[in-house]
Amino acid sequence: MEAPSQQVTPRKQPPIPWLNSMATEPFYLLHLLAFFSYFAARRAACHDLSADFSHHLLRREIQAVLALSVLLAMKFVKEENWEGFIADGIFYAKGFLLAVCLVIDYRLSLCYLFAFIVIFVVSQQPPYDGLGSCTELTPFQLESILAEGNTGRYWLIELRASTSLSWVRSSRVFAELSNVYSNKNLSFGVIDLGRYPNAASLFGVSLWGQIPTYILFDKSVEAVRFPDITFEAKPFASLNISKRLLCEHFELDRHLVEYLSK
Repeated sequence: MEAPSQQVTPRKQPPIPWLNSMATEPFYLLHLLAFFSYFAARRAACHDLSADFSHHLLRREIQAVLALSVLLAMKFVKEENWEGFIADGIFYAKGFLLAVCLVIDYRLSLCYLFAFIVIFVVSQQPPYDGLGSCTELTPFQLESILAEGNTGRYWLIELRASTSLSWVRSSRVFAELSNVYSNKNLSFGVIDLGRYPNAASLFGVSLWGQIPTYILFDKSVEAVRFPDITFEAKPFASLNISKRLLCEHFELDRHLVEYLSK
């Protein structure tokens, strides 16, 4: 019988992890190049323009920076995940960049719009790569664990796929919850349906709109899931996953109290 895969040993972190991601991840690197190229494009486009237009453009740039700063500050307060904050921050920055480019020349704005579309096609925001106290499983391994019943009574499983923007935005939530609530009675596991797409139907999950999905198994029986099996995602909308939502939906505090009271 195939044994559950062991938790991955954390990789050695670079001295400045964010700087390392910016330099090595195509998603971040391409966006940085696009944003910094504005200064060269601005210099070339405004070289022969009047001083009045330059002052007008500068005012618009200052307004855009202030508006972006306010939006980012509001998002920083509301968003609990760094991945979600970064995704929204980059989206807002692209919108303001396109608006400022329209002041210079609509053709410049179209060039940036095309560049952002290319970046969207060729790269993807990297998810949080930590597992916390989760066990990485295959569908067969989960089936074997539930059938044998040798582990704790409850298993909370996250069904994920790297192609899901909703999961990327909330990719650190499950790992951080597992660090707090994992115990001998409640185990946390993850299954990557991107690797096993044929297994999606076994869990009653659609890869389009229902990822991530969280299922709590009581012994070998499904007890609770989120979102519901009848859930249908709205176009251009993402699941809003938070620690508080999962804690309340799966009553994780109650499970922890039950374990500690034994």
